[in-house]
Amino acid sequence: MDELATLRAWWERPAVRPAIVWGRRRVGKTALLQHFASQTGARVVFHTGTGEASAAEIASLSRQAAIALPDTRRNLAAEPYRDWRDMLDYLARAAETSPVLLVLDEFPELIKASPALPGILRAFLDHLRESAKLKIILSGSAIRTVEEMREYRSPLYGRFDLTLQLHPFRPHEAALMLPDLTPADRARVYGIVGGTPLYLSWWNQRATIADNLLDLAGRPGSPLLTEGQLVMATEVGEGEHTMGVLTAIAAGRTKHSEIKDAIGTDPSRTLDRLIELRIIERLLPVTEQGTRSRRRVYRIADNYLAFYLGPLTRFRAEIERGLGRSIIRPLAAFIDDHMGPVYEEAFREHLRRLANDGNLGDGVVAIGAWWTDDGQQEIDAVVMAQRALTRVPVLAGESKWASSVNAARIKAGLIRKAASLTQDANDLRYAVCARDDVEHADQDTLTVTAKDIFSP
Repeated sequence: MDELATLRAWWERPAVRPAIVWGRRRVGKTALLQHFASQTGARVVFHTGTGEASAAEIASLSRQAAIALPDTRRNLAAEPYRDWRDMLDYLARAAETSPVLLVLDEFPELIKASPALPGILRAFLDHLRESAKLKIILSGSAIRTVEEMREYRSPLYGRFDLTLQLHPFRPHEAALMLPDLTPADRARVYGIVGGTPLYLSWWNQRATIADNLLDLAGRPGSPLLTEGQLVMATEVGEGEHTMGVLTAIAAGRTKHSEIKDAIGTDPSRTLDRLIELRIIERLLPVTEQGTRSRRRVYRIADNYLAFYLGPLTRFRAEIERGLGRSIIRPLAAFIDDHMGPVYEEAFREHLRRLANDGNLGDGVVAIGAWWTDDGQQEIDAVVMAQRALTRVPVLAGESKWASSVNAARIKAGLIRKAASLTQDANDLRYAVCARDDVEHADQDTLTVTAKDIFSP
C-alpha cells in the first residue's frame, strides 16, 4: 500500500516534525495508523479524541500511556497528566532512551475541548531537540478543520514533515475486499458502496445483489440508509440549497445552468462549499485542465453518496414506511442506469493505472473526459501527453456498461468524434471498454473489461 510506504519513509527520517493524516470518515485512517504503529517497533501511545472535556481526554490518554510506558517513578493511573504540556514533556523524556510514537487520532475532536492545543503543540515542537526519538501523528476526519490547521494563520503552519490525505479505494483496490465475486459484480458493488473499506466489508459475497440491497438498504435503520443520513449531517451539513444541488447532480443535472434551473437560483456558493468539502468535484474537458474554463460540469465525488442521493433517495421514504422488500426489485433495476458514469470513471482510473505502469507510452500528463462546447461530441476518456511544450491527445476511449460491444463499430464512432478533438484523429490510439466482452477489435485497439479494471 502506497500510504503505508509513505508513513514508513516518514518514520525513518531523523527530523522530529509531526505527520498529519486526514480524510473523510470511514476511509480507513485508524486502521492504517494502527497497522503502521504495530510495525514501527516503538512504544506507542494511541489516543482517539472523543470531544469530551479536556480533563477526561487527558485522563484517558494517561491510561493509554501507563500501558505503553510503564514507569515505576510515576503511577499514571493514580497521577494522570496535569495538562497537555505535562503529557508532551513526559513523552519527550520517555523517548530519550528509545523511540516513542504518539498518535492523536481525531485531533479536531481534541481541539473542540482544548482550542489552545495547536499552540501548545507548536511551542513544544519548536523546543524539541532534533535528537529526540518522539514522533507524533495527528489524524482527523473533519476535513475543514484539518485544512485550517495547514493554513498560514494556523499555529501549526509549516510544522508538518508529512501531510497524507487518504482516499477511498480505487477499483483494483476495492477488488481485494471482494475476492469471491465476479468482476462484473465487483463493479456493481463498487458502484453501490464506493471504495470506502467499511462499506465494502458490509457486503455479503455469498448473497445476491438483491439480498444485499434488502439487508443493507431495504429496512428502516439499515446501514446504507443511516450512513447516508450521518454523512449528510456530519460532513455536508445544512445549507439553504444543499440538498437541492446534490439531488440535482445525482439525477444527472450536472451543468451549472441545469442545477440553477433545478433549484431556481444561482448555485455557485453552494457548489463552491461542496467542492471545498470534497462532496462534489468540478469537471473540465481534459484539454482545458489548468485553465479558467467556464465549462462547469459537476459530479458527486463518491459512488456511495451518488447511489444514496440518486436511486436510494428515490425510494427512501417508502423503505422507511416498511415497503422495502417490495421496493428492492425496482431499486435494483436502477443500478444499470446508475452504473454508466460510475463505470466510465472506473475506466479512466484503469487508464491512469496503465499510464503509471508505463503502458500508455511516455509523457502522459492527464487523463479525463472531453466534450465540445455544444455538447454534441463527447469522449469518455482522452489521454494527453506532453510533446515538447505542447499537450497533445494520444488515445481516445469509450466505455459501455453493456455485457458485450462491437469494438469496430465503436472505434469508427470514436474516430469521427476525435476529428473535433485533433487534426490527427487517424493517428490516435483507441480503447474500447465493456463489462464482459469486447468483440471484433483489431490489434491496435486497447480492449478493457471489468476483469481488467477490478483485478488487484
